[in-house]
Parts: sequence; C-alpha cells; structure tokens
Amino acid sequence: MHTGSCLCGAVAFTIDGTLSQPSACHCGQCRKQSGHVWASTSAHQDKLSFTASDTLTWFRASDIARRGFCNACGSFLFWQHNDEDTISISMGALREPTGLKLARHIFVADKGDYYDITDDLPQEAQ
Repeated sequence: MHTGSCLCGAVAFTIDGTLSQPSACHCGQCRKQSGHVWASTSAHQDKLSFTASDTLTWFRASDIARRGFCNACGSFLFWQHNDEDTISISMGALREPTGLKLARHIFVADKGDYYDITDDLPQEAQ
C-alpha cells in the first residue's frame, strides 16, 4: 500500500497494488506543467482510490491523454492515456519510502536544451 497527496493535502490517495519502476519524462508538456522533468510510476487505475479529491481537476492536454492536478496548490499529480487502464502517478506526491528507483528516461527526443542526461539509465526517444 502506498499513499500520497498534493502539496496542500486537498487531494490525497492510496494505491493498493504494485507500482511500476519510475520513468523520467522529458516531453515538452511534462516540462511545462512540472517545471522540469516529471518522474512518475504507474498502477492499474482500479488500485487507486481517493481519500480527498475536492480540488482534483483534470486537464485534457491532448487528444490522447489527460493530466490531473490540484486546483488549490497546483501540484501535478496524474497522467492518464485515454485508451489505457493504468494511470501515471507523480513520484513527488508519494509518501516515502517508496522502495522504487528510477528505471528509464522517456521522450528524450523532446528534452530541453538546458540540461544533459548524465546517468546510464536506458533512454527512449518517445
């Protein structure tokens, strides 16, 4: 069981199940919404439940996905593809210890020009 919340606590959740090894997303949308790289894990959506969600807002960022954030404090919490039954969850929102380690970088073809990826983790163009 993992728990997490936004910065102000108005959105709080539990995940009762296995979490994937996290990835760091370098796409332009994640960088704009998070301020830099967005690290996330994922779980089956049925394993996610909310203990507080009054300020949870969903933003349709593209034709294929939506992004969930707290409209009180602005924390970027979730990313969900329209056609998948999993949901990506912000690593920063999870209570530690998570027991997880970053496993890969994704969308590196779209990464910002202001930084380099210097670790030895796998890098996927998309």
